[in-house]
Amino acid sequence: MPTTPVPIRDPAPMLERALDEWGGDEDLWVFGYGSLIWRPDFDFTERRDAKVFGWHRALKMWSRVNRGTPDCPGLVFGMLSGGSCRGVIFRVNKAHGREVMINLWAREMVMGVYDPRWLECHTSAGPVKSLAFTLSRKSPSHTGILSDDEYCRIFSEATGKFGTTHDYARATHEQLLQMGIEDRALARLLSLPKPRT
Repeated sequence: MPTTPVPIRDPAPMLERALDEWGGDEDLWVFGYGSLIWRPDFDFTERRDAKVFGWHRALKMWSRVNRGTPDCPGLVFGMLSGGSCRGVIFRVNKAHGREVMINLWAREMVMGVYDPRWLECHTSAGPVKSLAFTLSRKSPSHTGILSDDEYCRIFSEATGKFGTTHDYARATHEQLLQMGIEDRALARLLSLPKPRT
């Protein structure tokens, strides 16, 4: 578990850069691989199943606000380099794109941990460039390797602004299964025995 304070990056410049890269001339696409799949919190005009190559979903990001606290950090998903990741992309009307991005920053970038990127997402209707929130292994919020016992302890204890880490992981897993997506790593973590009390 992390014991030192994590430096907070100013998310504002990253938002402005992302807005500039989007440009506002076309509809905005957002890639969801975790809670955005089942709780996007924004209006969209289209949703497609999508796959990204070169990145994978991993429950390896410390959460000190949404799913934990500074004293008892929880976990949330990040997209780490390597492999591939199945999820969904959401199409947002360009008239509402700026507002949606600002709200996404308020939700996902409180501490400026993620590295927002425009990634090519492959869909049945062709590739689409979408905004995705990735995580660097060099980030102090990247957990590195956690033991099964540590995952069990976090599942049992960590709670934040939006609830527990365990509920977050379970809700994501259930939604993935409904979409026909098998995340074996996540399924294994959720099958771990609860810690003895």
